[in-house]
Amino acid sequence: MSGADNPGFVTTDDASLPAEQLQNGSKPPPPVSTDKLEKPEKPAVEREKWDKGVEFLMSCIALSVGLGNVWKFPSTAFRNGGGAFVIPYLIVLLVVGRPIYYLEMVMGQFSSRGSVKVYDVSPIMRGIGIAQMVSICVVIVYYAATIATAIRFFVASFESPLPWASCDVSWTGLNCVNSSNTGPTPAFNNSLPVRTSAELYYTHSVTGEGLLVEGEFGVPDWKLTLCLLFIWVAMTIMMVKGIRGSGKVAYFLALFPYVVLISFAIYAFTLDGAGAGLKYFITPDWDELLNADVWKEAVSQCFFSLSICFGGVIAFSSYNNFSNNIYRDAMIISWLDTFTSLLSGALVFSIIGHLGHLTNETDYTKVVKPGSGLTFITYPDALAKFEHVPNLFALLFFFMLLTLGVGSCTGLINSVMTALQDSTPRLKSWKTVVTIGVLGFALGLLFVTPSGSKMLDYFDYYGVQFVTLTSAIFELFAFCWLYGIRKLCRDIQFMLNRRTGFLWRFCWKLLTPVMLIVVLIIGLVKSQRPQGIDDVYHVLGWCIYVGALVPIPVWAWLAVRKRNESTLKKRIVAASKPLSDWGPESLEVRKQYLEFCSNYQPLESRWSRLRRVLHRNDKTYRVSV
Repeated sequence: MSGADNPGFVTTDDASLPAEQLQNGSKPPPPVSTDKLEKPEKPAVEREKWDKGVEFLMSCIALSVGLGNVWKFPSTAFRNGGGAFVIPYLIVLLVVGRPIYYLEMVMGQFSSRGSVKVYDVSPIMRGIGIAQMVSICVVIVYYAATIATAIRFFVASFESPLPWASCDVSWTGLNCVNSSNTGPTPAFNNSLPVRTSAELYYTHSVTGEGLLVEGEFGVPDWKLTLCLLFIWVAMTIMMVKGIRGSGKVAYFLALFPYVVLISFAIYAFTLDGAGAGLKYFITPDWDELLNADVWKEAVSQCFFSLSICFGGVIAFSSYNNFSNNIYRDAMIISWLDTFTSLLSGALVFSIIGHLGHLTNETDYTKVVKPGSGLTFITYPDALAKFEHVPNLFALLFFFMLLTLGVGSCTGLINSVMTALQDSTPRLKSWKTVVTIGVLGFALGLLFVTPSGSKMLDYFDYYGVQFVTLTSAIFELFAFCWLYGIRKLCRDIQFMLNRRTGFLWRFCWKLLTPVMLIVVLIIGLVKSQRPQGIDDVYHVLGWCIYVGALVPIPVWAWLAVRKRNESTLKKRIVAASKPLSDWGPESLEVRKQYLEFCSNYQPLESRWSRLRRVLHRNDKTYRVSV
């Protein structure tokens, strides 16, 4: 970006330019007159900042390493064939997840703008941020409902023995096996499938899904409703304190789950049949690499695991100090996220293998039903088999799920709040939080009904998966094509004094967007719709998808309409360029940035430095005898 691109950047004297950023001894340009330049308005409210860089790191870990890993990843992997899903997922993480995660961190920290205002970089694309807000709201609502289910199990864990450890007398006409049983499975005189008490407790006593008559919707369960109310009140109180308050809580939210997960895994891996389940999880099915559904699910799970393309990463990064080392943070979080997903998957599949051993069933899809409730069936079943203090382990585990959910949910709520406060700075924070809490609770009642699992899959499919996939493509187009890779690399060099490597540039420019476009097209044509839902509701689902994306063309039209250029083409081009105040938040840093842009030279690559050193040492010596 040159000075002409951003007239809001004003130069002063040489002293404002850091000496280490002047390339090849070049001199700064002469001062630019500000008489004809539009000056950016000073923000009405000073933006909050993280007290420490480690608070940002812990908050991102709590956001990205959460329910998407421990709750959603195992169920998605199981629904898509275990090992058949893992290979595409790892590939997507490397070529889609990590590049987008780093890119969003860069854009948020560089501009100190939230997930909507960040599109000041290209106002014609501002609707992307609005579309992502729709997906965020859907995820927040059903995440909170999932946390409510975890609270329901947490409260039940105080009962001794655990209520799901043995079959209830009310579950008549079903082949029920006690989950606390570690011996041979008893024989039954009918052909009905064998179910564990943990599964029947979830479907009959918690959600009521097993008692639902075909075609019925059901009413919200009163116990789950109270749990939902509790979690929304707790998150509202936590969020009123702002970003600094959530930063302090992030230490616990980020670290505690690993203590419980690792302890639980040590026990689960020793269960009978666990090895067969693990083999099913890690054995790839190469034929499934050609399955469009698997790739679509892998991309969607990648977005959930890292919480990218929802706006949370951009929002958290926007509260950073300008020179914070986000490259290091992005690498730490992305690797930790991958480790957590694989650990959670291995843990769940080892328990599924054990359930298959108990029920003498090798087809694991007949052992438990794939779906969003998988976590609340497999983990309780394993907890029921603990010989020593099972109640303590159950309390720790469901408290861990609670902390994971709160970390993910509050991060997404922060993204919504940041977007609202960026557009209306004088809006009172507590009013925003209370409004979000009331609406979130009211909408969340839909997911605590007996049909909650079906509703979750339905809204996730139409309101989240395809919307985030589409908005991700537009996001990459806005940042990497309209703004440009060269400007991105220059901004990264100014901010981090770091050269952007070829692989990053190749993924941002070509590989990642092309892969997303292919997956989206194939997914729209061939993907499998949610089951058990009438056709009329699928038509409504596609209307939800289209409606969520409507802000993209609407905001583009508004941006073009505001321009005063003589022709439509010129107005479109002008609306695609950054606003005059785009760039670092600090006015002093902006001045340095303008001078840096005028003298910009890319840093030398490692290979170039190596060749130069080798050429310098390539000397011949004459030896006289």
